[in-house]
Parts: sequence; structure tokens; C-alpha cells
Amino acid sequence: MTQVVPDTKPAPESVRSWLPAFATVALIWGLSFMFIKVAVVQVPPVYLALGRIGLGALTLVIMLGIRRQPLPRGRRLWLHLAIFAVFGSTVPFVLFGYAEQRVSSVLAGIWNGAVPLTTLLVTLLILAVRPTRDAGPGRQQIAGLLVGFLGVLVVLGLWRGVGHSSVIGQLQLLLAVSCYGVGMNYSRWIMTRWSISALQLSAGQTLMSTLQLVIVAPIIAGAPPAPTSLTWKVLGAVAALGILGTGIAFALNFHVIRTAGVTTGSMVTYLPPVVAAVAGVLVLNEHLSWNQPVGGLIVLAGVALAQGVFRWRSAG
Repeated sequence: MTQVVPDTKPAPESVRSWLPAFATVALIWGLSFMFIKVAVVQVPPVYLALGRIGLGALTLVIMLGIRRQPLPRGRRLWLHLAIFAVFGSTVPFVLFGYAEQRVSSVLAGIWNGAVPLTTLLVTLLILAVRPTRDAGPGRQQIAGLLVGFLGVLVVLGLWRGVGHSSVIGQLQLLLAVSCYGVGMNYSRWIMTRWSISALQLSAGQTLMSTLQLVIVAPIIAGAPPAPTSLTWKVLGAVAALGILGTGIAFALNFHVIRTAGVTTGSMVTYLPPVVAAVAGVLVLNEHLSWNQPVGGLIVLAGVALAQGVFRWRSAG
């Protein structure tokens, strides 16, 4: 799951004002991978992405109306929102669906925990091409990236070879989280050049993504499945992914950022892989190889190191 992190300072609020929302976001985003696994049994991944993003867009537009915020304005801004949508939702949401036809929902959740690392990597590449006066990533962030990369190699289990289905699915997940890394950097660029709230940005992104998938889905997968042919579990999974995962969870996460700060809001990254693992094993009876949870822990350790949760002191 992606999130837009605006540069806002928290108000002096108590933990009780944001902790319930924080826990709810982690629960919703962690369960999303189980919902994807349930839905792709009957819904082609590209139509699953269309359904969840379309419902999410509707939810976010309703939220805009409640908060009396207008939709983004200006053709140039909408052009950039369309580009952002490709990397922030259209392509990764489709890839997650195709990947979960090959791998477990637990493994998909583990891979999603690497999004902060791919975001940092894209930031480094941007700074290498176009240096700025702003301070670039420090040694601790670079170390976190290297630790996370080691975790990725462990999760992949490349010593088993690259021809089997699981590795192909994991490569699709790697491409998906890499798209999120591009999308996160692109969203920050948009917000520095336009006066637009995070809610407006997300609503514009999902609307453009919905339009893109309306055009692309029939080309890739033909006619959509009839809703009457789907079981109630599949319909419920699609609804949960769209209304909860793409709509309500975003608003709750924005509330956490606004009241507790960006650092606290970013910590939600650590919990969805744990929720996904518990749900996948207990509800879907999925199994894991030893290297997948071990690699996931190494990835999360790299994220923690890069985000400054772990610190070391320089010698001297």
C-alpha cells in the first residue's frame, strides 16, 4: 500500500488521539494481501485493480466533499497526476494481482515492506542525475539500503534458481514495489509545485488510474466477469480493498501524520507484513520457506536503519 507523506508538523496530541487510527491502518493494509489472494481466484488481476481503485476513487471523492475540498485543477497538474497514477497505483496494483496468482499473500506482504527502501533508492538515483543543494541520504541510510538489499536476496532465495513460479511472482512484486518508489518521489515533486492537499492528490491519482484501467483492462483481459458470477467472498474482498484499503485507510493515515508527525506515520510500514503473515497462515493456511520470514525481518531492519530507528555513534 502506498501513502503520501506531506511535510506537516504534529500538534501536541496524546497517544490516544492517533493510536487507534494507526492500528486500524496497519490492520487494513496488512489484510489487503489476503483480500487480493481471495479475489484473484475469480477476478483477472487487471479487473481487480480496476475495481479496487475505482471504489477507492469514489470513497476519496466523497471524503473531499465532506471536507469541502475541490478536485485538483489545471490541465498540467492532471497530466502529472496521470503519470503519478501509472507508478503509484495502476501498474503496481495489477502486478500484485498477477504475483499473488503465483505466490502467497504472506510473501506479498513481506515484499510490500520494502517500499521505503525502493523509495530511498529512487531518491539516490535522482540525486545522482540532478544534484540539489539539499543534503542527500547519509551513511546510515545507505547502510540501511544495503541491509535491505541483502534481505531481498534472502527472500528471493536465488540459490534455488530463477525458473520456478515463485521467483517469477517475486520478481513481479519487486517491480511493483519499485514502481511505488518512483511514485512516492513523484508525489513529493507534485506537492512542492502545486498547492494541493494529500487528499486531493490521492483522489486525483485514483481517478486517473481508474480511467487508465478502464481503457487497458479490456485489451489485456477481454470482457470483465459478471458480478453475478462472483461469490460473496470475492465481492467482499474487492469492496474491502477499494473502500477500506484505498479510501478510508488513507484518510486515517493522514490523520496520524497530522496529529503524531511524519516519523510516527511512517512507522506503519513495519506492521502490515506481520498482519499479512498472521492472516495468510491462520485464514488461508499458507506455508512459508524459512528464508522468506528471515529475509523479511532483514528487510524491515534495513528500513528501520534507513529511517533512523537504529542509530550508531561515530568513533572518536
